Amino acid sequence: MTTEKRRAPAGAAVLRGEITSAIRAAVMQELAEVGYGRLSIEAVARRAGVSKTAIYRRWRSKLDLVLDMVSAVAGRNIPLLDTGSLLGDLEILLHVMARALRHRLAAQIIPDLLAEAARNPQIAEKLQAALDDYQQAIGRILIGRAVERGELSADTDRRAAVDLIVGPVYWRMAISRAPLEPTEVPRMAAAIVAALRVACVGPVRDEVEV
Repeated sequence: MTTEKRRAPAGAAVLRGEITSAIRAAVMQELAEVGYGRLSIEAVARRAGVSKTAIYRRWRSKLDLVLDMVSAVAGRNIPLLDTGSLLGDLEILLHVMARALRHRLAAQIIPDLLAEAARNPQIAEKLQAALDDYQQAIGRILIGRAVERGELSADTDRRAAVDLIVGPVYWRMAISRAPLEPTEVPRMAAAIVAALRVACVGPVRDEVEV
């Protein structure tokens, strides 16, 4: 009796995770160095130590590759630890955000993708979706806990609250390109808490005298 040698599975079944990770890491490095406009599949393949075929088996184009990278980064869990107070929760979140924005790759990639989004609707849509997910998580978890503790009103405008939380750090580090020292974080967190209690309540209803 003869035995038939089985063929290895083809297609997605043989896509190796370590190669996919190497390609994604190479994309991040290339984006930081040359930007989206000058990014090439050839350069990504060279940096990752793979063939162009390995990339095209996973993504159809440079755009698909970058959109997938954005989705992968945006899908990571946001550390929203419960310290028992809104002030403590904010201090941790601000430290995490500041550390992420200090990273060389983030500092170079984010402005480039935002500029590219003005020209490319697909990148704009993906970035907006990632931002919306991030804002919703902060509003649902961090602001939600503060409401449950009685630190914020139940009619707090959560979108406005998230803008007040994220805005100062992003403006300082990504727009002004000024550092945020760790010693400044408690003061910034306290200012944000004070602003949240004043500026983010829902619409005031006129009382009717009877």
